[in-house]
Amino acid sequence: MPKAYSLDLRERVARFVEGGHSRHAAAALFGVSASFVVKLMKAYHTTGRLEPKPGGGRRHAKLDPHRVFLLARLAEKHDITMPELAAELAAATGVKAAPASISRWFIRNGYRFKKNASGERTRSARRQRGARGVDGQTATADAA
Repeated sequence: MPKAYSLDLRERVARFVEGGHSRHAAAALFGVSASFVVKLMKAYHTTGRLEPKPGGGRRHAKLDPHRVFLLARLAEKHDITMPELAAELAAATGVKAAPASISRWFIRNGYRFKKNASGERTRSARRQRGARGVDGQTATADAA
């Protein structure tokens, strides 16, 4: 993330604009973008402060407070889908979360969902293994 402009520069820009000059003139004089000056002055008029917003830090997931609910539902129904879980979470707690964010939350907390132990996708019992040839025979039948 880029570093915020210094408080000294912010004060000089604000004094210049408050002195009756335009925002674009301030941007040209101090070598900053016009959008920075416009946003700075808007924030200054609404909050009365010139300090930059705090940067960085850890964002807390909105699903952390509902950990007990999510884990309980997973324990009750092992084959629950993420859209079903999102709908149940919204109905029970009023928190709307996308199925993808619920999946990422589970992965972040050490839960993985694989179809089988080898990590391969499961196949339907009706499907045969191997590709069919032109004559409709599988490759294993041709080898015999």
